[in-house]
Amino acid sequence: MKNMRKMTESNLINAFAGESQAHMRYYIFANEAEKAGKPNVARLFRAIAYAEEVHATNHFKALGLLQETAANLQTAIDGENFEVNEMYPAYHEVAKLQDERDAQRTTHYALEAEKLHARLYGEAKQLVEQGKDEDGEPVYVCPVCGYTVKGNAPDKCPVCGAPASKFKKF
Repeated sequence: MKNMRKMTESNLINAFAGESQAHMRYYIFANEAEKAGKPNVARLFRAIAYAEEVHATNHFKALGLLQETAANLQTAIDGENFEVNEMYPAYHEVAKLQDERDAQRTTHYALEAEKLHARLYGEAKQLVEQGKDEDGEPVYVCPVCGYTVKGNAPDKCPVCGAPASKFKKF
């Protein structure tokens, strides 16, 4: 992080979080508007979601958090490992304790996907450190649970059971 005064740093961190959440919230709203047959409202949500992404990116850069690719991959690995080893296990246990079924399902889905994300980032980091780019294989993501796989989508998602035809290709 850049060396800046604490109040400014705290403000930018909070602004980054708020803009990031607005970005995602508006994309979610856009998808819902699209399903409801409101393509113009969906377009407006997507446009403003992009503007929120611009704001978040500017704050992120001002904080000095954007690094070179290998360091960015390590930051991603560290974040995924935190989610796998600490955050989601704790959240899942609280959801179980409080018998919150939807929260149990979503924390389980996220935990399983984050394990794969950490591995995929680790593989990419090794290639980058060897002076190479990713291998170019397509990446498939289950739109129900976030299960992520390179190469080909499985016939059925091993986490939630969604069929291969639902997977999004990147």
